[in-house]
Amino acid sequence: MRTAAGCWWCKRQVGASRRCTKSAVYWAATAALRAKGAGPTLVVSPLLALMRDQIAAAERAGLRAATVNSTNVEEWGEVLADLRSGQTDVLLISPERLSNPSFAAQLPELLGQCGLLVIDEAHCVSDWGFDFRPDYQRLTRTLLALAPGTPVLATTATANQRVTADVARQLGEDTVTLRGSLARSSLRLAVVPHLRPLERYAWVAEALRSLPGSGIVYVLTVAETERVAGFLLEQGLEVAAYSGQTTNRVELEDRLRDNTIKALVATSALGMGYDKPDLAFCVHLGSPASPVAYYQQVGRAGRALEDAHAILVRPSRTSGSGTTSPRPGFPTTSRSSGSWTRWATRCRAWRDSRQRRGSGAAVWRRC
Repeated sequence: MRTAAGCWWCKRQVGASRRCTKSAVYWAATAALRAKGAGPTLVVSPLLALMRDQIAAAERAGLRAATVNSTNVEEWGEVLADLRSGQTDVLLISPERLSNPSFAAQLPELLGQCGLLVIDEAHCVSDWGFDFRPDYQRLTRTLLALAPGTPVLATTATANQRVTADVARQLGEDTVTLRGSLARSSLRLAVVPHLRPLERYAWVAEALRSLPGSGIVYVLTVAETERVAGFLLEQGLEVAAYSGQTTNRVELEDRLRDNTIKALVATSALGMGYDKPDLAFCVHLGSPASPVAYYQQVGRAGRALEDAHAILVRPSRTSGSGTTSPRPGFPTTSRSSGSWTRWATRCRAWRDSRQRRGSGAAVWRRC
């Protein structure tokens, strides 16, 4: 079975079409179960940003969805009342809700009503997962203990064999594992090796002018998002910095989703859960901590496109590591003498010289 959801585990088999996303699996299961008179689906999700997209997707599927999280405490009473009266098909909760005594006290009753328990981004519950979260694992174990007779569906698009086996073990002996291919025929992977810092800045500027559509430029630190975005803005490119410290993240996510910006220069904060089916490219300046983390990030691209580009721009051997630690070899603000204009002038000169030699923006196509 081939699906965009890399792996699912279930205590009752759920079918899926070959081209569905993993959320479509549990929306379809919810619709089928509700049509048979079953209770609502409880979805455990690790990210608030992910919940926002999931609620919108559920509503597009004709389901009534709501969430209980730290941002809508004043709405909890109304949300839970609607759930009990059968007016809600899907309730999404975040891991930190278990630490709230008033909510934890209601869990047994809520789980007793549920027709399906979904554990999304299930790699987060595995000690071997690249984004292991102990709180998420504890919440999952609690829910499984409180609802031994409730069908469970766990999904992830990021699971190697070790993670797959670990999640299945945590779910219990009667778990069925359905694993799709990790291959993405729409992604064109490339590596641009051993560029010096100025060359990397210039290369990215020219690549963004050449690449179709909009996408993400991944860097390894918050400071780099500002430096790289600042340089690209001076080159006349419509970009913005994005990190866990960005205050207008929702606005920037929507701008990228609506293609009103060429790229977000982002840390890994823009990754798991962000849904933009026509994301055309992911450029990495420096390598993430692991191949699994890299796969998870480039998986943002090409979901609804025939062709999308995933390009890893590696530093020169003398400019820094950029492989397993956040030292990508970019010049610091002090080394740039505080002048982005100076950097821009030097990068433009390098770009022009490369173009006169017939290279420039075409470099990435040869990789």
